Amino acid sequence: MPARRALFLVNLGSPDSTSIPDVRRYLDEFLMDERVIDVPWLLRRFIISCFILPFRPKKSAHAYESIWTAEGSPLITTSRKLQSAVAERIPLKVGLGMRYGTPSIRAGLEELLQDASLEEIFMIPLYPHYAMSSFETVVVKAREELQALGSKARLTVIDPFYNDPLYLDALEASIRPHLEQPWDHFLFSYHGVPRRHLLKGDPSKAHCMKVPQCCETPCAVHPVCYRHQCVQTTLSLVQRLGIPREKFTTSFQSRLGSEEWCVPYTDETIEALARSGVKRLVVACPAFVSDCLETIEEIGGEGRENFLEHGGEDFRLVPCLNTHPRWIDALAAWSTRER
Repeated sequence: MPARRALFLVNLGSPDSTSIPDVRRYLDEFLMDERVIDVPWLLRRFIISCFILPFRPKKSAHAYESIWTAEGSPLITTSRKLQSAVAERIPLKVGLGMRYGTPSIRAGLEELLQDASLEEIFMIPLYPHYAMSSFETVVVKAREELQALGSKARLTVIDPFYNDPLYLDALEASIRPHLEQPWDHFLFSYHGVPRRHLLKGDPSKAHCMKVPQCCETPCAVHPVCYRHQCVQTTLSLVQRLGIPREKFTTSFQSRLGSEEWCVPYTDETIEALARSGVKRLVVACPAFVSDCLETIEEIGGEGRENFLEHGGEDFRLVPCLNTHPRWIDALAAWSTRER
């Protein structure tokens, strides 16, 4: 292990508060990322300024208010606790940054670079699966900021860990207790991405969405295919947990706009399961390692209401990994592994 390595954890981010101006500022930074809304800058600016920012901040601020704690944003609070827990386990300095909002990636790098003898920054984007709007944008931003800071420290990045045994160990340990009570169906809900992003990542234009069972058919594009990696996480977990094929579903949440995203959609799937007679539903969100608006409010709040409204009786949301001991084990092992 290099003598002068530091660990840098990066998550999505959160508004500084639930005020409408803070939420607007956060959404503007997030949505103006060319890897989130991948259209030319002027068109992106027009869409966001004219159709999103005049309306969405108020609604989003209300949603954030419903999950905010005395300590602030659940995602930021949990990320800081994770940073401290990992720092107690390894002989490396541990930094923390957010792709959007504060603490920024630049601020996190500046803190680590206070050690002028630092040779390597090993970054773990806290996204298990590769997507241009999550994993890729973090890597690009970190490289840009490190170059702007004029540092000679090299940046190395973990590969997407969607099928890494240590990540799966942690997920299995977090999910298994929720299967000890009676349940009828298990739903794996992942954050969605536009279908267009998937097609864009397939240079052959002949596999993604073209080949039957494309996510389960080997292809060179799979190292950067978000949907494939989500499917593989599900298949690995159900095998470990002994969940029969007819008792689980994979779906995708949080779509934005009118274009088609990854299907099936989580909200429609939850309603369909309830209408089909499923009374006891367990839901996990493996694409998120920290509980946030999308898990607490969208699934734990709206998803629960949707399920109960359409005939369901028992809705259980598995918490994200957060600071689960097995998750801390995984991060500690990856950060100190020879590479």
